[in-house]
Amino acid sequence: MKIAQTIPQARAICPAFRAEGQRLGLVPTMGALHEGHLSLVRAARDETDAVVVSIFVNPTQFGPNEDFAKYPRNFDRDCELLEREGVAVVFAPSAEEMYGKGSATWVEVEGLSERLCGKSRPGHFRGVATVVAKLFQIIQPDTAFFGQKDAAQAAIIRRMVRDLNIPVGIEVCPIVRDPDGLALSSRNAYLTPEERKSALALYRALKRAEGLFGGGERDTTALISAATKELSGEPGVRLDYFEIVDPDTLDPQPTINRKVLVAVAGFVGKTRLIDNILLEP
Repeated sequence: MKIAQTIPQARAICPAFRAEGQRLGLVPTMGALHEGHLSLVRAARDETDAVVVSIFVNPTQFGPNEDFAKYPRNFDRDCELLEREGVAVVFAPSAEEMYGKGSATWVEVEGLSERLCGKSRPGHFRGVATVVAKLFQIIQPDTAFFGQKDAAQAAIIRRMVRDLNIPVGIEVCPIVRDPDGLALSSRNAYLTPEERKSALALYRALKRAEGLFGGGERDTTALISAATKELSGEPGVRLDYFEIVDPDTLDPQPTINRKVLVAVAGFVGKTRLIDNILLEP
């Protein structure tokens, strides 16, 4: 496994795979890897010939009062896990490498970037779109792999790729959960044992909406009301949003007559967690 820490190094390594006729898969991450990330690596390994994993805690997607400084980092452990998974290249640049002095160019997907997490995290998706566009330019993968847990991010990346005619396939892979239903997240490391119990309310709320949908309810106001009532019974959770939207446009849906994304975000202690499910008649 090769490790590239600069853009020139990555640009020297990656074309060699394509020159040999190999399809290149990219898994963008911020490190602190868990089974959710590794499931993306395995999907990339199954569908492409050589896998590149980026490890970069992107400062431009964090707000001024968010957890950039304390975001979990364990590069050596991450590399051990990736080598075991047969990853070909790890791209691990510094912030200075990715954003040169005086950098003033941004990628912003208007409309979508202000929805779901974008409402409470202004500028977050601008940072995400910019860094992913940079990674696509540097690595030039055939296919990039993202997790369904970050569903809004995936919708924004799909739109960016379409609008900018970037020749990269986008694969979105299922959420990986602990046996009790908690969606895997690097930020779960922040949770105390008591907070982790409280965090399960997010998934319970999603399952409450899913259960009512399974019973025939199609009015999203009723589903959201029942789910938020479920959450209100857990004092350890402060709700950010619970919404039912189109998976591609992120527009709120009044009724469910086609596939929808049911998305939730909330604070458990000081930790902000997200989760979602898809429902389809």
